[in-house]
Amino acid sequence: MKRAFLFGEAAPMVLVAAGTGLIAATYGLIRLAYGLLLPDVRGDLPLGLDVAGAISGGASVVYCVGALVGFLAAAKYPRMLVLVATGSAGLGAAGMAIAPTATLFGVAAVVSSAGAGIASPALVALLGRNLSGRSLPRFQAVVNAGTGPGLAVAGILALVLLPHWRAAWWVSTAVTLVVGVVVVLADRGSAAGPTTTRPSEHGGLPPRSWYRAHARVIVAALLMGFGSAAVWTYTRTVLIESGAGETVSVVAWIALGAGGAVVIVSSRWTNGVPPSRMWAMTAALIAIASAAIGAGSARSALVLVACVAFGWAYTAGSGALIGWTAQIDAARAPTGTALLFVVLILGQAVGAVVAGLLVVAGGYPLAFLVAGAASAGAAVLAFVRASTARNAGE
Repeated sequence: MKRAFLFGEAAPMVLVAAGTGLIAATYGLIRLAYGLLLPDVRGDLPLGLDVAGAISGGASVVYCVGALVGFLAAAKYPRMLVLVATGSAGLGAAGMAIAPTATLFGVAAVVSSAGAGIASPALVALLGRNLSGRSLPRFQAVVNAGTGPGLAVAGILALVLLPHWRAAWWVSTAVTLVVGVVVVLADRGSAAGPTTTRPSEHGGLPPRSWYRAHARVIVAALLMGFGSAAVWTYTRTVLIESGAGETVSVVAWIALGAGGAVVIVSSRWTNGVPPSRMWAMTAALIAIASAAIGAGSARSALVLVACVAFGWAYTAGSGALIGWTAQIDAARAPTGTALLFVVLILGQAVGAVVAGLLVVAGGYPLAFLVAGAASAGAAVLAFVRASTARNAGE
């Protein structure tokens, strides 16, 4: 039986569900779960904070390499890239589960991060050739929102399994391999949707005009990446140091994931919002939530609400990036997605370093407020662009 008919008429919806699961696994259960499980890993392996930071930095670099591969190849080889993403993330998680030394654990953690970078552009391409034009933006947002459920499940696993962190990585491995295979089986291949283009027209590097059209979006993505770094890096730490305790810090992580998962439901109403306007709204909310977490860490209820808001805004904002690049050039949406996600993660890498220096120099509130200011700048940039476009008659 041909792969295209394995799921019959339900194949597109199976692809959406499995694609959401693949994002949940590669991002929420593997890439971002590194920081969640790190305290327990350090209890078993001799992993200093400096080495842990180096591993995180290496993982970000490999993520960017994976996204750059997607940048160049997703339009032509999306199915192959899904297999590569599944293999690197799944095998990397398995490597962390069995690692007997800190060195091997670090290598596996770095390798696992490539899966997330490769998966996003590959899934954009697969959805583009399997779904109709009207439904495509909504389902792109749903799949991209898989990070939220992945974060929530990772937090639940932590509550149930810790301190047995190796078991958590085994669960992540199994989930990743299953959903990756389902994505490949659900792809109808030659049943191309309206956004499909001939590889000869849209393979390789885009022209200079494409980069000029993306200039403001690139800067906005960099600023939001910078502005989100304090939350992803120090939320658990600031809560624990403020006396909230381990359980509350894990629940805050679950709240981040729950907020991201809400995007799956809210996309029904936000689908009609122009991408630049959606970006402005989400970047502004990230700024407010970051400031609230940093300044209100002693008030657990406030922090949990802020985490839900941050999780929704970050996930919806990254979805807005997909919509924004597709609005500029739909045929190269996978390429644009890869580029913008690379910029977002580079911004996070720089933001994490700066946040660490600010924590030492002036404490957590200063670091979180500076991060919030960067996200506010991303929001203002989107408003300025929209205003300029209206004045130009676009």
